[in-house]
Amino acid sequence: MLNKYIKMNNFRTISGLTVSSVGLGCMGMSHAYGAPADKKSMKTLLADAVEMGYTLFDTAEIYGTDTNPHENEELLGEALKPYRDKVVITTKFGLTFDKSHESGPYPLIPDSTPDSIRKAVDGSLRRLQTDHIDLYLQHRIDPDVEPEIVADTMSQLIQEGKILHWGISETTEEYLRRAHVVCPVTAIQNRYSMMARWHEDIFPTLEELNIGFIAFSPLANGLLSDFYTADSKFNPKNDYRAAMPQFSRESFEENEMLFELIRRLAEEKHATPSQISLAWMLCKKPYIVPIPGTRHLCRLKENIGAADINLSANEVEAIDRQLDSIPMSDVFGGSKVIKTQKV
Repeated sequence: MLNKYIKMNNFRTISGLTVSSVGLGCMGMSHAYGAPADKKSMKTLLADAVEMGYTLFDTAEIYGTDTNPHENEELLGEALKPYRDKVVITTKFGLTFDKSHESGPYPLIPDSTPDSIRKAVDGSLRRLQTDHIDLYLQHRIDPDVEPEIVADTMSQLIQEGKILHWGISETTEEYLRRAHVVCPVTAIQNRYSMMARWHEDIFPTLEELNIGFIAFSPLANGLLSDFYTADSKFNPKNDYRAAMPQFSRESFEENEMLFELIRRLAEEKHATPSQISLAWMLCKKPYIVPIPGTRHLCRLKENIGAADINLSANEVEAIDRQLDSIPMSDVFGGSKVIKTQKV
């Protein structure tokens, strides 16, 4: 069982939100990583995760397929219902896809108007088979809606008991500060990995405001597991990795020094490359919670084992210096957010 936990404080709602050091990103079970996995197998895997010590499970209302756009929330609702008092469920609102393109990653259409949020939360509660959402995240910033309006809606939902905490995914410092004044933010969720470090400048703000950081894509969409090669193939119709620059054939040569660094550290620490990549951020800041995704029991065990690997502050700083100096390929930075006229 995992015995290391991180507490993300939100002093306005309840005393704090306690989650496992490593959470489980569930998107890939239903969306963006090839055809959806077998539902029965994923329900078993989610039960295994609970027994293993995972307490943070991340989903969103848009993680699904063309035929069932809410498949992932429905999967979690069924699988986690027996363990509802033991787990923290995070879901997200405020996005739809522009699927006029032939394949993904599809552009994102934001909508964080109060009416849209209220419709979204009721749908998520129903699909998740719960009377409350532990952590409700604005999936992307809506440029047409002020942060104060979104935060006020969150405050109302907290008062109504529909959500316990709220947060923002891919936020900027300015947006976060403005929202936090109206309704304290428990956590942000931004892309973060050894290849994607552009959000590190928000760390001082998080420390000032006592806000947690949930790191999605902590293994650069799986590349840092060192499991893939230049010959790995992905279906462009349903697997976003087919369009991600870090999985292009030439990227593997460009990233060879990065792979060598991770392999050397893994050997020194008697760990795997994935565990080193996760331990690096776990040991960097006490409020960072990575949420790697998987469909496999062996990876589930491997990822949670990263919490047992210790890197000293000096070791983390040395890794950072090397990451600053070695060449790397481009890495997927997220789907394009487009602006549409709301009706």
